[in-house]
Amino acid sequence: MFKKLCLGVLLLVSPLMLSAAEEYKSGVHYEELAYPVATADKTKVEVTEAFGYLCPHCASFEPMLHKWSTQQPEDVNFVRLPVVFSRSWEPLARAYYSADLMQVTDKTHQPTFDALHKERRRFRSIEELAEFYGDLGVDAEKFNKMAGSFAVNMRMNQGASKLKGYGIQSVPTLVVNGKYRITAETAGGHAGMLKVAQYLIEKERQAQ
Repeated sequence: MFKKLCLGVLLLVSPLMLSAAEEYKSGVHYEELAYPVATADKTKVEVTEAFGYLCPHCASFEPMLHKWSTQQPEDVNFVRLPVVFSRSWEPLARAYYSADLMQVTDKTHQPTFDALHKERRRFRSIEELAEFYGDLGVDAEKFNKMAGSFAVNMRMNQGASKLKGYGIQSVPTLVVNGKYRITAETAGGHAGMLKVAQYLIEKERQAQ
């Protein structure tokens, strides 16, 4: 089941993906959502990454995505959305929301991927994650409280609703402005995902 859900495979970039941006087409390089999902800020173009810490393809995509996201101008709002495909994914999604609300993802995000995929560690509870994050300089007691808070529970519910609206079936997946869904399969690989996202960002800028 894990292999079925985590389909962000590194495909070879086809010649078509290397052609002019004008050739990126709905239904070919990306999918247009039948029912757009509302974004947080109408004055910006929102790019959402649906990801899972347990997905190895998300781990390999993260350095490239991080570099790309930090180079975006102020009119682009980049958002991460952790998925919960099974019970074992839930503590990690809760951990991401907790770290995000505490504004410490710069300390925890990449190290969580590294711990899982390079060090082969497994975190089965929030308490284990709190201990790990404590070693990274995060207040473990505050993290534990945050993980069980109303704010995190609300983010979990809102996230599940958005993932359903986006029609997320695999990770990593990018969603541009609540309208367009991009996967490695449709875009021709991880680098292709970012090229298509950039094209759609410009498309949305022109529509504003």
